[in-house]
Amino acid sequence: MAAPLSPPGSLATGVGALPHMDPKAACDDVLSIFPEFPFIPTLPNRGVCESIVFNDSARLPGRVIKGDRISVDSSQDLSTRMEQIYLDYLDANYAPYAATIKTASGFFEMIQRELRGARYLKCQVTGPVTFGMQVVDQDRKPIYYDPRFSDILPKLIALRARWCEQAMREKTNVDETLVVLNEPYFASIGSSVVPVDRPSVEAGWQDIIAIMEGAVGIHCCSNTDWGFVMSLDPAVISFDAYANAREFLLYKDDLASYLERGGVVAWGIVPADYRIFSQESPESLFDRYVSIRSQATAYIEEDFFDEHALITPNCGIRFADERGASEIMNAAADLSQKVRRSSL
Repeated sequence: MAAPLSPPGSLATGVGALPHMDPKAACDDVLSIFPEFPFIPTLPNRGVCESIVFNDSARLPGRVIKGDRISVDSSQDLSTRMEQIYLDYLDANYAPYAATIKTASGFFEMIQRELRGARYLKCQVTGPVTFGMQVVDQDRKPIYYDPRFSDILPKLIALRARWCEQAMREKTNVDETLVVLNEPYFASIGSSVVPVDRPSVEAGWQDIIAIMEGAVGIHCCSNTDWGFVMSLDPAVISFDAYANAREFLLYKDDLASYLERGGVVAWGIVPADYRIFSQESPESLFDRYVSIRSQATAYIEEDFFDEHALITPNCGIRFADERGASEIMNAAADLSQKVRRSSL
């Protein structure tokens, strides 16, 4: 079980990507909107090196970069580099897996700030399933299906996540850190078309939380087997509640048990796509959240639900300009304040 996060009491935070080009401006916006629970933004519009997978791939054995794509050449002898990852994992030697300012400008900008008033600090890394499904070998086969890589990727990600956690702790004065694994490919769990099997997902998850000291969460913006995800006991489950709340709430017994074990749900109720967001209003988003909360509190005590909730956009904000991104984040913050002020 991952280390728990102190109940956030329906605070608001963000998810991951922002459209900003300037890391200073991105962090300024985050800290002004989410002062108690800031998140470290990723800035993929600055270039492919700051996009998902790329920014966590520096130590990937056999890595080949061509344009905006990463692959591996598994025809070469990778045994020495793979063995080193195993050794580093066993020794918790995470220093070589540090991010760089070229791949994580938002991270380095945020950890040099004075985060007065912040109770938590959150960052995001690529989960091993998504990493392994997006990177292919020379035959265009996802490396997730290569037994050598499916075993090594969780350890590689664990070392990067551990470095992120330690950097946040050492450089800031926040009480609690949260590292969230970005796992949109969890949508393939149990699929017969693009299969991702539960035992390998669970084994990889155990590899990651074994080396971490603080809270670790999972973000999946697609529908999946939520009962299985809850059974992993991440500190936080972050999901697209705007589109998938109905399916999520089908797992009512699992959800009640997960919250009782100390889990937190980040209800991604605010659309991160500005085209959809612009069709909503503060009242419509509040009503949508009230409907979700009412369904959940039919079998979960209301105060307990509120204590173990976060309010967020439903995904990273890519389909907006900087002004639009600020509107979306402010909508999440305003909804949080309204929820916390009212008895609903």
